[in-house]
Amino acid sequence: MPLEKPYLDVPGTTIFDAEQSRKGYHLNQFCMSLMKADNRTRFKANERAYLDEWPMNEDQKRAVMSRDLNRCIGLGGNIYFLAKIGATDGKSFQQMAGSMTGMSEDEYRDMMIKGGRSIEGNRYIGEKK
Repeated sequence: MPLEKPYLDVPGTTIFDAEQSRKGYHLNQFCMSLMKADNRTRFKANERAYLDEWPMNEDQKRAVMSRDLNRCIGLGGNIYFLAKIGATDGKSFQQMAGSMTGMSEDEYRDMMIKGGRSIEGNRYIGEKK
């Protein structure tokens, strides 16, 4: 019997739970491989060939190649593992977060300094204002 997941009722939020962990296991292991300089060099030289060494599905590989981090998260990626891709590309975590929100790095930083996103549209679907 599947577990009840009341947290799935949060718009725009993917919770990294056991199911997501299983789905993204090879994606996250690929990301961790980027901690080694030799692997980063091989990945940067031929991304597709390096990704093909991992038993990831095609959607995961395409998401990595297009640097669609939101899609990677939906496909089981964990942001702390995905940060290794950003580091390989010379991006800061703040730059990555900005790209995930459709903002520039400066816009994202300014939004966070001002207290983060508005709660509007980010409540539980069934919650009253």
